[in-house]
Amino acid sequence: MFFSRKQLRSHQPDLIFIFLSFLLVSFGLIMLFSASSPLAKLEFDDSCFFIKRQILYGLIPGLIGFFVAYFFYYRKFLKISLPLFILGLISLLLIFTPLGLTINGARRWLNLGGFIFQPSEIARLFFIIYLASWLEKEERRKSLASFFSFLFICGLFILLIIKQPSTSMSILFLLTALILYWVSGGKNFYFFSSITLFAFIFLIVIISTPYRFTRIKAFLNPQIDPLGINYQTNQNLTALGSGGIFGKGFFHSSLKEKLIPEVITDSIFAVIGEEFGFLGSVVFIIFFLLFVFRGFKIGLAAPDDFAKLLVIGLISSIALEFFINLAAVSSIIPFTGLPLPFVSKGGTSLTTLLFSLGIIANISRYTRKNEK
Repeated sequence: MFFSRKQLRSHQPDLIFIFLSFLLVSFGLIMLFSASSPLAKLEFDDSCFFIKRQILYGLIPGLIGFFVAYFFYYRKFLKISLPLFILGLISLLLIFTPLGLTINGARRWLNLGGFIFQPSEIARLFFIIYLASWLEKEERRKSLASFFSFLFICGLFILLIIKQPSTSMSILFLLTALILYWVSGGKNFYFFSSITLFAFIFLIVIISTPYRFTRIKAFLNPQIDPLGINYQTNQNLTALGSGGIFGKGFFHSSLKEKLIPEVITDSIFAVIGEEFGFLGSVVFIIFFLLFVFRGFKIGLAAPDDFAKLLVIGLISSIALEFFINLAAVSSIIPFTGLPLPFVSKGGTSLTTLLFSLGIIANISRYTRKNEK
């Protein structure tokens, strides 16, 4: 059902959701400072180097984005969803031009006049906005032609991200898309068919790519190359185990002292576990679950299908990234390159995250009060 702005009266936003969001952001900045200070001191002779950059290139533009999204009436995203979709694709294509940067063997960044950012984070946001607007129309959830269109839309983004290469990010795109398709009311046969199809494609990609296949073999046998491909995984498990029940205390992680760059990106949860122990990690996870629960509650009380799909898509993507990271650090799944939302270093990631939270806070102003 379509609601014009005049038909929808705004009310107070979900203050609990906003409070939990900024509580997690604040904790993330504190933990990034703790995890990054030894490496920052060694490389730049400034213990605050990484946290300064996170604030300058992540928090500040992210807060601006949050308030822009908060005051930008969410239905207007419907009108610009296609341009955003195209912009997201172009940003991913530009990676494979001279503007793209290769770091540690992966081509995932763009350099525009000295401004370096990760297009996949921005493309993920635009991808969710476009899918929510596309699936809002009921006829697109049922027909076979629309199902093939859905596969094509997903395939475009996933192919470009696999090429970077970034298998974990492409899986995140896919899982988010599948959740949106299922929540929108798509046919179960099409839903399970798409799972089967993409699972087969990813299996072929993994088997046919030596470094991906080696990572799977290393996961299945942790004793393989303990000082090479399994080094980071073993260090993470050691850090988590050494934290015990109560942890070693804030700023007392030994993992970060080993000056492993992944500690401030993919493996920062291991620092949380080492410094705050099992109980501290559980408390952190509980607050995140409360954040996710509140987000889904906003989505389920949304005034129309577009708002519902948009909120659920954004929250699902954040939650999936969070738990994939935790599972990888805990060696439940093969080690991935996905960051930990709210915590890991990455200006583009924090900026787009805060913009997404602004959209959700905006929609929370229009939820049906009896379901809020």
